[in-house]
Amino acid sequence: MNQTEYISIAALNQYAYCPHRCWRMFCTGEFTDNQYTIEGTTLHDRVHTTSDIQRGETWQIRAIWLKSEQYKLIGKSDLIEAESGQVYPVEYKRGRKGEWDNDELQVCAQALCLEEMTGQPVKTGYIYYAHSHQRQLVEINQELRESAIATIESVTNLLETGAMPKPAYSKRCQGCSLYSQCLPKATDKVKSYQEVN
Repeated sequence: MNQTEYISIAALNQYAYCPHRCWRMFCTGEFTDNQYTIEGTTLHDRVHTTSDIQRGETWQIRAIWLKSEQYKLIGKSDLIEAESGQVYPVEYKRGRKGEWDNDELQVCAQALCLEEMTGQPVKTGYIYYAHSHQRQLVEINQELRESAIATIESVTNLLETGAMPKPAYSKRCQGCSLYSQCLPKATDKVKSYQEVN
């Protein structure tokens, strides 16, 4: 990665979910679909139809590119809304609210881009979960901002060095489309293997 390259906003989500998965996707170009990734792609194919509409007091624009020179981020938004002079991102996800904060980090990264592009603070964002048809409010507070900036630095380091983070098995692995390439349990099995005489 050189100074002119940008980090995909989606890479922050992947890194926060699993650094090894992020490395496979963004350093080696590996990707395999499964049920969950196909459902997510189908959702985003519908969402990423460029449009600009007014719904009551809310202006909505879909599928625009967001960019930050300060953080070297780039990515396509699902939905940006403006209401009462406030602009905020809405990220679409296929499932329901998970146990981890990777989706919130992605929304925060979009907010950082929007702040730079519009020159105004972005204090909130939303995650729309297709399974429940509900939005979850994301407060763009100082703690989340610091976490997003730290993740940007970690992803930058990963892309610059290409160093592979070790795979580590967790509950998150169960739905991962790259599980068969990663085999996170294999390392422990090799360590514990003893040849029987």
